[in-house]
Amino acid sequence: MCSHFVKSVTLRCAFRCSSLIWHQTRGRCAPATNLDQGRTLLQLFVDRHFISPGHSNVELFNRGVICSYGPLGTELRENVLHQWWRSITGSREQVFGINTPSSRNVSADAAGERWGHPRVLQPEDFQENLKDTELSGEQLAHNVHMFLQRAPLFRTNLIQGALEQFVPLFELVNRKLPFGIAETGRCFQHSKDGSGCPDETTQASLVWFCSPRTSSQWLDHWVRQRLRWWRKFSLAPSDFSSSDLPQEELEGPVSRGVQIFYKFPWGQEPLEFVSSRGDGELLQMHRGARSKLQSRDGRKSIPHVLSITGNIDRGLLAFLSNSLQLHKREDAKQNLQQRKVLKLHPLLAPVKVAIGIGRGATMELRQVCEGLLQELKEAKISAWPGYLETSPTPMEQLNSKYDEMGVLFTVVISENTLESGLVQLRSRDTTIKETMHISELSNFLCRYISAADNM
Repeated sequence: MCSHFVKSVTLRCAFRCSSLIWHQTRGRCAPATNLDQGRTLLQLFVDRHFISPGHSNVELFNRGVICSYGPLGTELRENVLHQWWRSITGSREQVFGINTPSSRNVSADAAGERWGHPRVLQPEDFQENLKDTELSGEQLAHNVHMFLQRAPLFRTNLIQGALEQFVPLFELVNRKLPFGIAETGRCFQHSKDGSGCPDETTQASLVWFCSPRTSSQWLDHWVRQRLRWWRKFSLAPSDFSSSDLPQEELEGPVSRGVQIFYKFPWGQEPLEFVSSRGDGELLQMHRGARSKLQSRDGRKSIPHVLSITGNIDRGLLAFLSNSLQLHKREDAKQNLQQRKVLKLHPLLAPVKVAIGIGRGATMELRQVCEGLLQELKEAKISAWPGYLETSPTPMEQLNSKYDEMGVLFTVVISENTLESGLVQLRSRDTTIKETMHISELSNFLCRYISAADNM
């Protein structure tokens, strides 16, 4: 009976998680053209190895939760996380990074409840607790309750970890305000699709501690800074916007909250939440240690807490959606074709340059390609070894493939390279081809990426 119960619950959860239709998860009716555009987006991301194939996996990605990423998606995700971290830790002084576990064993007290409700359950352990068939219903219920209370808790956000580490880091800055604690990691939240399966997301968090009298100004500052960051990497900055959350939708200690949205083809979705949380959570976390929480600014005030919580998985989807451009053009036979270009920002593009091979002595050309690839790796420039293609492919088809992968440049090594050292360089954004000496390529790419960073 117990085995049947556990299996049936597991199967129901798995079935509901995997059987949801893509457009139903939005909870709204979207125009058919927008839905078609959304499907085109998702199919392209599968075809070009940003995410792994499979309806369930595509559905997870579309909902803005962790899915199985392909090699390009993994690299893009790391680039987004890196740029988020740079923007937070580099924009203000006194921001410290921490790392906390995604689950922990806690007792069933108020401290444990702050970590949220999703728990780690092993079916075998659950069955072991229920195998005594002579127990009454009340005793059985008690056993189940105690088992659930002992099960490790998953974290639902990164705020609690920052609050826990507040006191030692406050001493580190000589108890002067403001300062911040940043962290990125996986969190688990109750699914909003009704499946009952918790959603796993990659969160990026800054918890900012400031004086009560400046908290409102700091919240406005961080909203402007975060919106500017999202727009920096976009082709259409107006698709990113911010708005205050209505008072009736605020939860827990939040007195004011501002969400940053992206306008997807199917509608707006939140990417980041900036909130003012007061000092209640800090006082509750460090009960009996009020003197250690007081700042040395002459007022001995308890710091107010601001939090920035970003969903990196949905942010990745937003950048991909925003960067896709469709261009109609005629081919050599005057047939109308659609050119798809993933114009990812140079700092986010998972591949900066693809190395192709032209006509000439194959062995010698490959040696030049391998040498160039190694040079680019040493310069920390990600390169795609297109010269390893097993079947001959027209360069026009390869260019289309690289455009859909978001590759910034394509360099072709040919017989001319062996004679003069010259290579052909094609730009993704302009499609213009120019000639450059192979010795200048690495410096050119470094300067190009650096210039994009300063824009």
